[in-house]
Amino acid sequence: MLKLIRSEAQVVAVWLTAALFLAFGSGWFTAAAGNAGLTLVLFAWLFAAVLWGAFGVVRHAEHLAETLGEPYGTLILTMSVTIIEVVFIATAIAAGGGNSPVARDAVFAAVMLMLNGTIGLCLLLGGLRHREQTYNLPGARAFLSVVIPLSVFALILPNFTVVAPGPTLTNPHAIVIAVLTLALYGVFLAMQTVRHRSFFQDPVEADGSALPDAPPEAAHAGAHPVAFHTVCLLLTLMPAVYLTEELGHLVEHAVKAAGAPLGLAGVVVAVLVLAPEAMGALQATLRNRLQRAVNIALGSVLATIGLTIPAVLVLGVLKDMPTILGLGQEQMVLLAVTLVVSTLTFGGDRTNMLQGAVHFVMFLVFGLLLFQP
Repeated sequence: MLKLIRSEAQVVAVWLTAALFLAFGSGWFTAAAGNAGLTLVLFAWLFAAVLWGAFGVVRHAEHLAETLGEPYGTLILTMSVTIIEVVFIATAIAAGGGNSPVARDAVFAAVMLMLNGTIGLCLLLGGLRHREQTYNLPGARAFLSVVIPLSVFALILPNFTVVAPGPTLTNPHAIVIAVLTLALYGVFLAMQTVRHRSFFQDPVEADGSALPDAPPEAAHAGAHPVAFHTVCLLLTLMPAVYLTEELGHLVEHAVKAAGAPLGLAGVVVAVLVLAPEAMGALQATLRNRLQRAVNIALGSVLATIGLTIPAVLVLGVLKDMPTILGLGQEQMVLLAVTLVVSTLTFGGDRTNMLQGAVHFVMFLVFGLLLFQP
């Protein structure tokens, strides 16, 4: 029992933190309203607890992935962390009012973090270690064929509609975009899990000619049954979602208290949710399993857009408050270049370190524009 508790310390930590905030959180938040130092302390505590819980969710999702295989393992992972992201953003919007740009900033930061930061590091480090790496080209193209129009509809189109002033959508626009986004994401999931599952498997596994080398953790995937990892994943996810909601009340206040750019609030959301996935993608790349890294990175971007954007649009319609979605001019340029370069990167069946360097440079430019727009 002690060994089990030590191995699942994340579950204990997030439940204990959730209990403390459930009992005393309202008083702490009231005291923090006029105290920048206490606001930052509470923010750091909640951020660390949710991030540690997210790593626990990813760890159990990884074990399920090894047992269930692709694409189901990656799908469980992306769905789990996207739930945390949606709760965070919805709470932050509700707390900040209708003029909060946190949804736009979080989605844009997620795209930059995964398409440029994570993909860039994966291809750069993978190229340095393995020279060239292979992946399943139809799967990557399928991801991008959905990511490109949905990201444009969500982050660029609101700037150019005539009937809505500013970077927002009218209620009819919001409802239609939300429904079409969910419908297209549903079609993609049907293709990914039923009709064309082989597109998202390692190309060697997909053609059945051979099996790739097993990753080190594969040998341990059977140490516990699927039910154990499923229960632990849920036990970690439930308090993490509650703590994420509490963190959503603090994020913009903490950013203001630190004197940082307001756009940093969206980056905090993206880092909180996507850091464990990014680590998983890097580990897979270094083991020469680039297909898993591609599934994680592109799947995270698609899940973020496909689920977060409809959620915040519906929330805005229900609360009758416009949701800021349109990007600024510099951000639109960077998004357009990122999407074009991504289609070139995943235009062949092999990758190399130059492609990774290009993506990572664009991620650094994103960081520059965040602090020096």
